[in-house]
Amino acid sequence: MNITVYAASSGQVPAVYLDAARNLGTLIAQRGHALVNGAGRTGLMGATTEGVLASGGRAIGVIPQFMVDEGWHNTDMSELIVTPDMHTRKQTMAEVSGACIALPGGVGTLEELLEIITWKQLGLYLKPIVVLNIDGYFNPLLEQLRTAVDQRFMRQEHEQIWNVATTPEEAIRLCEETPLWNQAVRKYAAL
Repeated sequence: MNITVYAASSGQVPAVYLDAARNLGTLIAQRGHALVNGAGRTGLMGATTEGVLASGGRAIGVIPQFMVDEGWHNTDMSELIVTPDMHTRKQTMAEVSGACIALPGGVGTLEELLEIITWKQLGLYLKPIVVLNIDGYFNPLLEQLRTAVDQRFMRQEHEQIWNVATTPEEAIRLCEETPLWNQAVRKYAAL
């Protein structure tokens, strides 16, 4: 399966995150999956790609033309898909994926994660979404999502849109074992 990994491009992050990203890439390749990411050459994005390629796997990068023009792309990708803009990049990453994993990251990563959660809530994306909560990075976001459910901004059923893993091994297992989302959930009666 193609596994889309959302991740930071910042190279200034603690080693625990870089190590987890590299390990995730290694496991993706070892389990016979392909990586899909934003084709960045630095940070967790670059580390995931390094892990995949070092293990003989396939890394598919999806990146907008303006980033290629800036030279921000990883030239070692197995395949590079160049899009006209950021929206098309995210749409393409979702379309070619069999599952999504979110590693720690900044606003870009958070935005990608929340958008794919929204698409799944609407029944537009039915595949597994895994939040890889390394070192508790996503705890505040997960608490906010729990608050949204508790205060009825989201339905109780929507908590099943994503799974949380604490290790790369668990994240891969959840991608492989989580069934497709029931599109009918979007048709529940009003809260």
